[in-house]
Amino acid sequence: MLIAQISDLHVKPAGKPAYGRVDTLPMLERAVAHLGRLDPRPDVVLLTGDLVDEGSDGEYALLRRALAPLDRPIYAIPGNHDERAAMRRAFADHAYLPAGGDFLHYVVDDHPVRLVALDTLIPGKVGGAMDAERCAWLDRRLAEAPDRPTLVQMHHPPFAMGISHLDRFALEGAAALGAVLQRHPQVERVVCGHAHRAVSLRWYGTTVSVCPSTAHQFTLDLRPDAPAIWSFEPPGFQLHHWLPGTGLLTHTVQIGDFAAYPCRGAN
Repeated sequence: MLIAQISDLHVKPAGKPAYGRVDTLPMLERAVAHLGRLDPRPDVVLLTGDLVDEGSDGEYALLRRALAPLDRPIYAIPGNHDERAAMRRAFADHAYLPAGGDFLHYVVDDHPVRLVALDTLIPGKVGGAMDAERCAWLDRRLAEAPDRPTLVQMHHPPFAMGISHLDRFALEGAAALGAVLQRHPQVERVVCGHAHRAVSLRWYGTTVSVCPSTAHQFTLDLRPDAPAIWSFEPPGFQLHHWLPGTGLLTHTVQIGDFAAYPCRGAN
């Protein structure tokens, strides 16, 4: 099974760039085109939050239009830039999304890898949360299928990354989430967004990987007083490749046209 993950799309109308500089819609369209050229094609596509920039119905309509060429099952979760009600309206044809309730949690059992989606959104806040209610939901759902290889998707990474302006908005309840994951060793990977960088960590008995943005990236500055600065580093996405007998491999892919030449001789 091949799982594509795109994150932090921050869709705004073309010509109305995010932060006055990032024209996110055509950048998403380039990411979708890149995914469409892959051979083999991904079986599913995960969207790990910050799908749009301001949570408006108009932005979600643009998002759906840009995603239409993918022609693959799409499983979306909200990030801190998203708005739950507008997202429900935009994805009303996606049966996996709960029509009611406080959170957009869900489980997909249709594939070789079980997909468990978490809603870590706190409306109006940059950071996210895994409170007692959310952790209890996850614990129950993981207990349903202890022998199924499972991928958990969420927007906010549950660990500090050494990037101070991101770490100031840490996930509330991260230790409680870790305790749940540690009870369920079938969780092959937790995949996140939010950080606009590729990051990975062995954490509470599983691996957590963070996906870069399809648009702008946060600069890698590990100084304790580093300012929040983004850059036009190459955008990217991740491919999570499930191989029975091996596990889940993660590849980070840069979006763009790069010269390629046949390799002759030894590596």
